[in-house]
Amino acid sequence: MDARAAPEDEAAPLVVDVTSCSSSSSDARPARNHARDVHILSLAFLLIFSAYGAAQNLESSVNTEEDLGTISLGILYLSFTFFAVVASPVVRALGSKTALVLGTSGYLLFIASNLKPLWYTMVPASLYLGFTASIIWVGQGTYLTLAAYSHAKDCHLHEGTVVGNFNGEFWGMFASHQVIGNLLSLALLRGGKEGDTVTGKNLLFTIFLCCVVLGIILMCFLSKRNNKEISIATNSSFGSILKSVIAPLFDKRMLLIIPLIAYSGLQQAFVWAEFTKHIVTPALGVSGVGGAMAIYGAADATCSMVAGRLTSGLRSITLLVFGGSFLQIIVILWLLLGYSLTSGLLGYIYPFLMGAIWGVGDGVFNTQLGALLGILFKHDKESAFAQLKVWQSAAIAVIFFLSPHLALQVMLLVLLAALCFSLLCFLYLALHVERSLYLES
Repeated sequence: MDARAAPEDEAAPLVVDVTSCSSSSSDARPARNHARDVHILSLAFLLIFSAYGAAQNLESSVNTEEDLGTISLGILYLSFTFFAVVASPVVRALGSKTALVLGTSGYLLFIASNLKPLWYTMVPASLYLGFTASIIWVGQGTYLTLAAYSHAKDCHLHEGTVVGNFNGEFWGMFASHQVIGNLLSLALLRGGKEGDTVTGKNLLFTIFLCCVVLGIILMCFLSKRNNKEISIATNSSFGSILKSVIAPLFDKRMLLIIPLIAYSGLQQAFVWAEFTKHIVTPALGVSGVGGAMAIYGAADATCSMVAGRLTSGLRSITLLVFGGSFLQIIVILWLLLGYSLTSGLLGYIYPFLMGAIWGVGDGVFNTQLGALLGILFKHDKESAFAQLKVWQSAAIAVIFFLSPHLALQVMLLVLLAALCFSLLCFLYLALHVERSLYLES
């Protein structure tokens, strides 16, 4: 693919109200439907992941027998990595809406298995969730990008700006699940002497199931979307499927994005596996984990909204990515060089402050990676978003399996090296695309 898929930033202002439409009255209704679908999609993901995100945070504490919870998560992300490789042709064959609805079934089954957490319930549910998660996330990226391009066309708006705004709304709503789910867990599990009592846990996971069901119902109200440019026959040969999976790896732009994608997974897993264990718990106790993660989620959601509004093309994406990376580098260096557990008010504030700063960085990566792939790979969205989840989930799985064997300082050094390398690759990508646009002009 050529670099013409990336529009220039000068073509549009940084902040645009994409809900306004300048199309004729006959076009007004379909244009509004695009934004409505994004609202529905965002709310559905908020409900589903408020349940799943909180359940994931609880796995290592409520399913401790033989490390069932941790091992289940490791299996889940390994399965996710494997199936994400072939998720692109599956989503093409099913269609993005069908993939989204089918994808929710894995989350329903996984949360239901926690009502009776045994090896023969949790492991199969984790394997199946790995498959459905791969198609729901590829479907999400594809559906959101299609909605953005359709909205931009109907309303005569700049494509890059609409892609950025739609990604900002989605990731802002999505990041809020950390606030809702963790506060819900805190409220329901803190009453007993032991947070993992059967009564408290079963009540919580039953409420989680209801949240997922509501999310599934909302998914059914999404409009169907077809993209003639990327549709393929459902009876494609194995060779064609394999080609669609491998083809993005021969694109120089994708190879330069992959390190940043992998780092985005590493930094998320670091928060789940290391930050809560080594920073929050020693300072605040186990009961403080929910509050710290809620602050992290609030910062993540706020930043996602703001970053999405500021996105208009490759240049703005580059500035935002470097800004978010700088904030996370500050926290990494703080932990490496200057942080020590202290008593008093500062000892209480520091974990919340670090969580907020880290959440801002995560919000930047979520919104900008989605917008970047939607802009650069306009005509091959499923394959691009499949690569996003392959490398993200692989990085997350690595952290889960290595976490018990690596010291915090070693993990921080790995994060710092990965971030610096990914930024160098991303900077080269930005210069490469800009140069291509200049030569073509």
